[in-house]
Amino acid sequence: MGALSPTTVTLATRSGPAEVTLRRVRAGGVGLNVALAGRGPAVLLLHGFPHTWRLWTDVIGALAAGHRVIAPDLRGFGDSDRPADGYDAGTLADDAEQLLAALGVASAAVVGIDAGTPPAFLLAMRRPGLVRRLVVMESLLGGLPGAEEFLAQGPPWWFGFHGEPGLAESVLAGHERTYVEWFLDRGTLGRGVRPDVRDAFVAAYTGTEALRGAFGPYRAAAVSGRQLRAAVAGARLTVPALAIGAHPVGRALERQLRPYADRLTGHVLADCGHIVPLDRPDALLELLLPFLAAGR
Repeated sequence: MGALSPTTVTLATRSGPAEVTLRRVRAGGVGLNVALAGRGPAVLLLHGFPHTWRLWTDVIGALAAGHRVIAPDLRGFGDSDRPADGYDAGTLADDAEQLLAALGVASAAVVGIDAGTPPAFLLAMRRPGLVRRLVVMESLLGGLPGAEEFLAQGPPWWFGFHGEPGLAESVLAGHERTYVEWFLDRGTLGRGVRPDVRDAFVAAYTGTEALRGAFGPYRAAAVSGRQLRAAVAGARLTVPALAIGAHPVGRALERQLRPYADRLTGHVLADCGHIVPLDRPDALLELLLPFLAAGR
């Protein structure tokens, strides 16, 4: 089924207003809320936690000047459907592939951050003819070697908290703003996220069901890890790839990718928090735009 009831939203960005069209698209058996902007070669943007498509607010305008930008809420997040399962990286990659098909896209650059990185990577591994270029940021590919230094003190505390079925949403209900804002402040090195975007994130994560959906990728981490290991056991990453690190992941993701990637470039952004597109959008665009243009 195609898109339903499109609406136009004007975003207030650091560089001025940018218009996006919001459409609901059936993909992977779920209804996805998708932000669309611009024309040209397609760029698919996959967010993480605690984000929605609005993570890309400050880069959509610049990208849309020369690209068709496609920025969905992942299943379980934001205004997309919240099914009981399907939060493993492989299923999220399938959602992305079917979204592109529903929109008539035969080739796209794919950009993933945080929880959006494993499905972006798997999509590129599975469908190199569909994924023109791959950009991954501030994430780990669970189960792959290379992140030992980052994990020397153990994984971040919230991985276990979010991963226990039923726990985190029961504890956090009624305290969503405090919790989400902690991640937003930490992910921008204390600079914070401006009120309109912050409030949109808080609203998207308010309520037990919204929280449950958002914790889905953490609860599917073991399955995703097996999928990632299987992918690199039988193939290589052949598409041009760019790994971008900041604080705290740094070069850990690049180290994980290096043994399996034929054409990998790595960069670490100085004085940049985990939420790269909102903390340092201009620095991100300085890397992203030339990389995407090189693939035309």
